[in-house]
Amino acid sequence: MKTEEFFLKGSEFIELIKLLKAMNICESGGSAKAMVDEELVKVNGEITTVKRLKLKPNDVVEVSNLKIIIKD
Repeated sequence: MKTEEFFLKGSEFIELIKLLKAMNICESGGSAKAMVDEELVKVNGEITTVKRLKLKPNDVVEVSNLKIIIKD
């Protein structure tokens, strides 16, 4: 599994579907929502269906063959 980091750059959090778009995993918000609805996304080891889940530093998102670590 490939690991990447996402930096919040002064923001307190990023919503899950926005992260999926920012990391170019999904082309649109609709496809990001569909991935979450289809239970294809894990946050901190647990499948989530919360599209606007607020991701904060040290959260870990797993999708496809990619692990994304949220950093400050």
